[in-house]
Amino acid sequence: MFYLMILAVAASRFLPHPPNVACVAALGLFAGSYMSGRRAYLVPIAVMGFSDVVGQMLGIPGLGFYNLAAMAMVYLGMVSSVPIGRLLRNASGKSRLWKVPAASLAASTVFFAVSNFGLILAGWYPLTVAGFVACYVNAIPFFGFTIAGDLCFSAVIFGAWELSQVRFRATAVARV
Repeated sequence: MFYLMILAVAASRFLPHPPNVACVAALGLFAGSYMSGRRAYLVPIAVMGFSDVVGQMLGIPGLGFYNLAAMAMVYLGMVSSVPIGRLLRNASGKSRLWKVPAASLAASTVFFAVSNFGLILAGWYPLTVAGFVACYVNAIPFFGFTIAGDLCFSAVIFGAWELSQVRFRATAVARV
């Protein structure tokens, strides 16, 4: 199941979409919530790695490895959604209804902070207070897209899983 989700999310990075609207962080939250062990951390890395390698080979703008420092921080920002997803493990029912959007907002915020720090490390902004302020202020519009994408895709991924579980339980009860 997760392998198919990884391929689907990686493929979605090739579809036209607004900047920073991606389902990688939502999948990281899901992996953190439903996968045990360190394998969950491989999910966002696999999605990003696969799509970036293909994007680099095909010369697709916005995909690939444009700067080591910036990309390392982007990957770190994506992987940070996994421990946030771990916090959702014990949530169920109505409490999960508000915790998934809260976790999604937390993942978006961590990604915003970490990935933009990568731009500073990459030398795109000076290592000064003014450089930090400029970097983060210029990134605010992208933050809005990140929040929208993470909330939407988290609702879709977690909602689809919960619906499939309800249907699976109903089928299992009907067989008894």
